Amino acid sequence: MKRIIVSGGGTGGHIYPAVSVAEALKRKYGTEVDILFVGAEGKMEMEKVPALGYRIEGLPVAGLQRRLTLSNLALPFKVAASVRRAKRIIRDFGADIVVGFGGYASAPVLWAAQRLGIPTIIQEQNSYAGLTNKLLSKRARRICVAYDKMERFFPADRIVMTGNPLRGRFTADGGNRNEALAYYGFTADMPVVLVVGGSLGTRTLNEMMKAWILTLGGEAPVQVIWQTGKYYEREMQEFLQAHPTKNIWQGAFIDRMDYAYAAADVVLSRSGACTVSELCLVAKPTIFVPSPNVAEDHQTKNAMALVEKGAAEIVRDSEAVVRGMTEAVALASDAARLESLSANIAKLAIADSAERVVREIENELQKAQ
Repeated sequence: MKRIIVSGGGTGGHIYPAVSVAEALKRKYGTEVDILFVGAEGKMEMEKVPALGYRIEGLPVAGLQRRLTLSNLALPFKVAASVRRAKRIIRDFGADIVVGFGGYASAPVLWAAQRLGIPTIIQEQNSYAGLTNKLLSKRARRICVAYDKMERFFPADRIVMTGNPLRGRFTADGGNRNEALAYYGFTADMPVVLVVGGSLGTRTLNEMMKAWILTLGGEAPVQVIWQTGKYYEREMQEFLQAHPTKNIWQGAFIDRMDYAYAAADVVLSRSGACTVSELCLVAKPTIFVPSPNVAEDHQTKNAMALVEKGAAEIVRDSEAVVRGMTEAVALASDAARLESLSANIAKLAIADSAERVVREIENELQKAQ
């Protein structure tokens, strides 16, 4: 029996790659693998992971706030308590290896495992590594990455290119376009722009849509799938009711992401690591609007890694309200540019990322025998 601890959380960008690898481990080893997740108490993984059928233990660790707060003063005590609890979890579970995917909980778990002599593997989703992973990489056996030039952050001899493991099936020919267009009530004679801002939504992209709609006079020159996010749903519904505009589908969520990608000619999106990986797999011409509100501005760095290869375009968050949809509409009518962007982003796709991470886990387990 192989006993594997998987740690990561705080956001879907950490949780879903971890779950994707857990699913790949189950496919490979079946009943011969026992997987335990470790997350941070009060974070989304404590709900999402059990809902997917996996056991999870929580640690009292928390992140450092950027402003001076009482919670920052308590942080060293929470870290110390988390390391002690992590060591106990590792011993009680009898872990053979620990795999970290980032997030609050992964640091104490990997740190504890390394001090106990347990092999560790890190999976870094972004093109700019976080401080925690940089520090933990010094004792990690393997660092699985999704971007090149990561030797800036990690020991070059331990880096392996795996891409970002994703849940779900994403392919360049993953959906029937006619079915997708019908699902959104669209026709085949106009381009489709997909504006997607995550489950909660993105204020910038919603304000961009509002500003653009006010210039249209009731009919959009392209068809738009506009995902507003749950947080902004009522506000954006009320806006569209006050300014009814043809050719726009609006919703808080997109239940059929395969249809959204199949219908889209152009995507306007944030540039979180997993989103970037999805867009590579579906080979969609993309304009990234990186969030400026993330650590180390890593979304801009993720986007620029593609822009520099002619695989995407970028509009800064501060310019998006004015320029975003204008750029998207122009791109949608530029067949040569669409073809070039699609071909270049497709070259960056890695379809078997989870299986690649599993191979690294398997190799380290064999070495430890």
